[in-house]
Amino acid sequence: MRVKIRHRTEYHYDKPITHGLQQLRMIPKASAGQTILTWQTAVEGGSKAATFTDQHNNQVELLTIDPGARSVTIVCEGEVDTADTVGIIGQHGGFAPLWYFQRTTPHTRVGPRVRQLIRELGRDFENDTARLHALSALTLATVPYATGATDLSTTAEQALEAGQGVCQDHAHIFIAAARLMGYPARYVSGYLVMNDRVDQEAGHAWAEAHVEGLGWVGFDVSNGVSPDPRYVRVATGLDYGEAAPISGIVFGGHNESMVVQLQVQQ
Repeated sequence: MRVKIRHRTEYHYDKPITHGLQQLRMIPKASAGQTILTWQTAVEGGSKAATFTDQHNNQVELLTIDPGARSVTIVCEGEVDTADTVGIIGQHGGFAPLWYFQRTTPHTRVGPRVRQLIRELGRDFENDTARLHALSALTLATVPYATGATDLSTTAEQALEAGQGVCQDHAHIFIAAARLMGYPARYVSGYLVMNDRVDQEAGHAWAEAHVEGLGWVGFDVSNGVSPDPRYVRVATGLDYGEAAPISGIVFGGHNESMVVQLQVQQ
């Protein structure tokens, strides 16, 4: 499938910015089943200072914000060719060793609710992939998809307590549980072609677990499937913080507001 993406993000401030740096993780990965045909990033109110590859093989662009700017606009767009790998990414790569993906983070810290989820899951499964698919299904059944109950700071334990959440929460819960069961696991940010719309409010997120003999395998808890050609992988990390499309720091400015326009289509 050829997927066309245009992602525009605007930041507005009541007062001029004195200094700011932003990291963009918005360049899709060249990986199994995914070929980047075209991609470009344009910036208004700032400039690209450097590009580097981080420990997760994410292509990161470092932006400096123009002193005195009251708004910053970032537009990423291009086309990606995807193929069906039944969710299997395969062999581990990147600078971070495999054991690194069993580390806990504040978003994925295990508590009593994650432990209870694993107890409910049980142990009677044919193989690792069956167990992980069952974990995905149980996570969604326990935390149905709903907006408004969580935010970017919500942890896996807090989302389980709330009893509802979004794709980011589902990924964090799955990752926390998978790591406790002994699987290296990571967070994926990217895009999803939806059948009923082109315009979307935000990108998508899912999880990957490393299975012996298969390598990395994707699990989209929110939709109950492994990623197919509708999915575009962009960045990976231990949790949202390491795979966030945009992160950084701004001095000066005041009352930041953000407007996102995203189109994803075949």
